[in-house]
Parts: sequence; structure tokens; C-alpha cells
Amino acid sequence: MKQFLRIWHIGVILKRYRLDELFNTDRLPGPIRWLRVFIPTGKDVSGLPRGERLRLAVQDLGPVYVKFGQILSTRRDLLPPDIADELALLQDHVPPFPGEEARDIIEKALGEPVDKIFASFDTQPLASASIAQVHPATLHDGREAVVKVVRPGIEKQLHKDIDLLKAIAHLAEKFMHNGAKIQPLEVVREFESVVFDELDMQREAANASMLRRNFEGSKDLYIPEVYWQWSKRKVMVMERVSGLPVGDTERLRKNGVNLKKLARRGIRIFYTQVFRDNLFHADMHPGNILVDASNPDDPSFIAMDFGIVASLSTKDLYYI
Repeated sequence: MKQFLRIWHIGVILKRYRLDELFNTDRLPGPIRWLRVFIPTGKDVSGLPRGERLRLAVQDLGPVYVKFGQILSTRRDLLPPDIADELALLQDHVPPFPGEEARDIIEKALGEPVDKIFASFDTQPLASASIAQVHPATLHDGREAVVKVVRPGIEKQLHKDIDLLKAIAHLAEKFMHNGAKIQPLEVVREFESVVFDELDMQREAANASMLRRNFEGSKDLYIPEVYWQWSKRKVMVMERVSGLPVGDTERLRKNGVNLKKLARRGIRIFYTQVFRDNLFHADMHPGNILVDASNPDDPSFIAMDFGIVASLSTKDLYYI
């Protein structure tokens, strides 16, 4: 029954944004065509492009779908440019879970009261994303830190939503225009292969530590320090960093940031990660990148969120 209600909810959102127009509904199985009659008619979004409608629908569907949309936006070999551009705008504006619940998770994971671990801990989160949320804290030696806490119940929700995504992908492959060419089921399986790694904060801490070691002393990229003594599977504590959002080009210009130099550094960082180290940040949407503009004529990048880090085979490196 719960699965049926979830499918119904997805159908309502798809119709709300008139995304049912993307499907050849005449070819849908009879029971699904019959159920469409009982789904409320969508609001008037005729003035919005299909990519924007899809992005808004993904945001309404919830955290797992936002994460899927972010990863899907990187597959420009599969998506039309207008849809890929819109999905790339997806940000993790996900409603936070209660700060007291985060405190309980931290204390259970670290085995000590929060007040003993930190000089201060703010139950109001700095950011709330698909997989985890981040709280500001201060260590007893005065260092500013952030505490990343995995969302309660997210693993169970991931399993449920991925099963539904597979069912939707199967339908899309059969009934969506160019569905077989896009291979949506394979895309969902690719998403499934990486997203569960993000639930393990110790894996993310290791990723961050390796990238930090590779870019130690770099003028191009800064990786925050992980405080390993307080990092467990569901909790990670690391250095707090600040900068300007990389996607806010207007603000970067107002601060006099040398965008040409910044762009060149971005390219160099990418090539260095891929060809020198063969270890690269593989989730570089704008929400995960800041710009250090303390010296606007010599700006650099700050990376965050290291849940997805990857390497390439020798064959792929040679091909590229």
C-alpha cells in the first residue's frame, strides 16, 4: 500500500508540472492509463521550459531525487542540454531534521556528551542536504569546526526510493521518447553504485584526507582538515571553512575576483586530480565549491563534501 501511495505521489507531481507530456501515454499499460484519470490536473506551467519543470518536480519529490538529479546532470552524454543545464542548478535545499536529534546521533556515535566533546555546539544547522546535515561547533582548543551528521532513516529511504526509481526507469525506457537510447535503468544502477558510499562518514573522511594530502601547499585548491578522533560512520568533524559560492558570479565580480585566473586554476585542478593523482572529486556541483577571495587577484578554490571520489582505469586515462 505504501509503495502504491508513493507511486501515486510521484504521478501527482509529474502531472503537476505537466511532465506527463514527455511520455507517449498511448503506449502505457492499460491500468496506468486508467489511473491517470484520477490524478489531479497540473497547474498552468505552460510558460516554463521542460527543463525547469523537471527541476521543480525533482525538488518536490525529496532528498533522494535531488541527489539523483545532481548526479544525472553530469551525464551530458545522455541528456539534452536544456535538461542537463537545469538539473545542474539543483541545490540541497532540503528541510533540516531537528537539531536535538542530531545531538543524540552524535552522542551515540562518539560515546560522550556533546558538551564534553565541543566547547560549543549549535543545534541550528548551517546546511541541510540530501544525505546529511551540517552543524557549527567549536573545539575546546578554540578551533572552529563543522559536524556532519547522517540523516536518520536515510538508508532505508534510499532503498525504497531507488526501487521506485528503477520501476520508473523501466517505464521510461519503454514509453519515453528516446528512452531506450538514454538507458535510464543503467543510469539508476550507476547512481545506486555510488550513493550508498555517501552514508559512511569514515569513507568520506578518508577521501578528504587523501585529497588534502595530494594538494598540500597548493595555491589552487584547499581541502579542509578532518578531525579523525571525532569521526565515525554516521558523524564526521572537520575544519570550518568559508568563501564565496562559486555559482554566484555576480558576487564574485562585485568582490573584484579575477575570473580568468580562477577559471584557469579550475582546469588545472581537474587535470591534476585526474592525470597526476588519478583520484578526483566526483560530485563537483556548485554547492560543493567555494572561492577563497581574500586576495581577489589571486583567488583559489575550496572543496567540500567528499562523499563521492573516484579513479579511472588505465584504459580510460589513455583514452582521455
